[in-house]
Amino acid sequence: MLNTLNNSGTFYTYSKRKNEFDQQMQSCIEETVYNLSRNHTSIDRPGMLLGKIQSGKTRTFLGVMALAFDNQYDIVVILTKGTKALAQQTLERLKVEFKGMMDQDLIQIFDIMVFPNNLTKYELDQKLVFVVKKEIKNMARLHEAFFETYPKLAGKRILIIDDEADFASVGFEKRKEEEQLKIKKIAGKIDEFRQKAASSSFLQVTATPYSLYLQPEDIEIEGMVFRPIKPAFTVLVPIHDKYIGGDYYFQESVNEDSIAYHLFDEVDVNELQVLKKQDRRVFKIEDCLVSPKVQSLRNAIVNFLVGGCIRRIQGRTLGNIPKKFSFIIHTEQNKAAHEWQESIIFAIKDYLSEECKKDTSLFKQLIKKAYSNLKNSITLIDSLLPDLDVVLEEAKEALNRDFIMITKVNSEKDVNELLDESGQLKLRTPLNIFIGGQILDRGITIGNLIGFYYGRRPKTFQQDTVLQHSRMYGARPLEDLSVTRFYTTTDIYSVMKRMHEFDSALREAFEKGTNDNGVIFIQRDISNQIIPCSPNKILLANTTTLKPGTRLLPVGFELRPKTYTQKSLAAIDKIIDQYCIDKGNTPAPFLIDLSDATKIAWKISEAFEEGYSWDPNTFAASLDYLTSLTKDNSRKGKLWVIVRRNRDIARVKADGRLENSPDSYQEKGLARDIATDIPALILLRQNGTTAGWNGHPFYWPVLVAPKHMQTVVFANNLYTD
Repeated sequence: MLNTLNNSGTFYTYSKRKNEFDQQMQSCIEETVYNLSRNHTSIDRPGMLLGKIQSGKTRTFLGVMALAFDNQYDIVVILTKGTKALAQQTLERLKVEFKGMMDQDLIQIFDIMVFPNNLTKYELDQKLVFVVKKEIKNMARLHEAFFETYPKLAGKRILIIDDEADFASVGFEKRKEEEQLKIKKIAGKIDEFRQKAASSSFLQVTATPYSLYLQPEDIEIEGMVFRPIKPAFTVLVPIHDKYIGGDYYFQESVNEDSIAYHLFDEVDVNELQVLKKQDRRVFKIEDCLVSPKVQSLRNAIVNFLVGGCIRRIQGRTLGNIPKKFSFIIHTEQNKAAHEWQESIIFAIKDYLSEECKKDTSLFKQLIKKAYSNLKNSITLIDSLLPDLDVVLEEAKEALNRDFIMITKVNSEKDVNELLDESGQLKLRTPLNIFIGGQILDRGITIGNLIGFYYGRRPKTFQQDTVLQHSRMYGARPLEDLSVTRFYTTTDIYSVMKRMHEFDSALREAFEKGTNDNGVIFIQRDISNQIIPCSPNKILLANTTTLKPGTRLLPVGFELRPKTYTQKSLAAIDKIIDQYCIDKGNTPAPFLIDLSDATKIAWKISEAFEEGYSWDPNTFAASLDYLTSLTKDNSRKGKLWVIVRRNRDIARVKADGRLENSPDSYQEKGLARDIATDIPALILLRQNGTTAGWNGHPFYWPVLVAPKHMQTVVFANNLYTD
């Protein structure tokens, strides 16, 4: 056990100089190694390095390795996800990182599957790094190398780094029995290796720690609080100022003054069906430039072309070498779908090139449409917007000189051939379009990404998997963000938003240390009571995360005909009149009983057409739970209500987006002021005569969670065994 760290050793000094670690990063690295040296860590109680998706976790654990080598560690075993691609990427990254040390014969780096059996003592006495896939043959080879071929290695001090740690752990996904056995076998081999080694430390590195913190074994629920099994220690990877993650995609995107507002571009769910397989009865590929069946994909490709051209013009104007850019299409796992998608995109490119050579009105129209789309966000930042004519000429050059490269990435062989010397996917031309499935998920780094067309729709959305698909997260300059677009369906975007809220709630608990007090997971039971539930059973796509000040409201709903809603509207008015005698448009807030508020919620739902995703059950359950939190018995089972009458909010905003904030700035502020220990319900009585409605009045509810509450995850649905 070390009392003090050697922070000025050969390896760490080299790593600090090479990577230019700032003080925050140095503190993170040093805290991690200090904790590893002082804590007993194992597969059950690991050290934890917790970062965000594409936030620099690999860079951080490379620094941890360097400092560990200067502090009595001799060997590092890096466990990677079980794909050749990620193992190769990790291996290449290590060789680039430690090249200077390798040139001096201070360190040797190996893929365990090609580890030689004739190493000399001179080589074995160097620091050693082994890259090992979390796969049975790799694990067997690791055991053979340490306990048979070179048994002296087992007596050295070893640091085991489990990269993408949750991959070999039990998570939220309901896995097949054989997959469970496979995972348990790998985990068993890791633990067996650790126990056989004379001295080892275990560090897990991940951005999706749910299966590690919310483990299903030995679940302990006290009252409504789930108490997770904790790692021996957790160190947070610092987030740099250029990091773009879920906050940008799902929170800042509601701010009309932000470029994030223009990020999401809705895809019709029927278009994803067209992209699954060829069916000429539905879509003819020769119509790719005009058919509404692939409208979003066509817009995405042209936006990518125009966005890349704009960024290259901006780069040259500043005297910089123009960058190369990338675009990902990830909708299916099967290779037949990838081939069909490749055919469509090649057709779009080829037909667009033909229109370009002829200088047709269709070509100009498509470029102008993309230019107008991107202009909305570019003008929000201090960045050059080239004239349309300049962009048009740049796009012509890009097409005439074949700047666009289209590549399927759906096998490990493909990825290995495409990796550059740093282990990232190589950008060979100015504009690179990658089509793929699972192989493009966690760990594979793709630079300068300015377009992401995402359509994966599994029956069950798994939290860590979907978040790891988010290749658009990471360091992004504002100029790139201004031309970046994210194409997906409204339903998928909504699921990802809920997952982000869940992720943020857990991360906040970990960061503040409040997970010592537990995380609350609740559901409705068959008797309609709020009860605790086990987090490993939750279907993440069907959760509602309630945090202090959270607003819950329906968006995008359509109304039933007046004959169906008159009675329910009258019933709501009658309940409100029992509490509020002021018939004006802005009466003062008043307290209402939970039972009456629940009736109002159900009556409101009767006005909505069936098939809309707003769930009155969840809304009612949230009312039930939030009104139970106060310690003031006289206010239990009550909530504040703010009524506003004679409102004329349109269903759709002027820019074509659905209205998601019918309550005014003042009404939001009032609700948050009064919702301290009990919630506030804003009831907006709409006239229904503005665009998008059907001419008769209805109520639009907004529920605001109280300021003083612990974050809670409400599960609408659970897995069943």
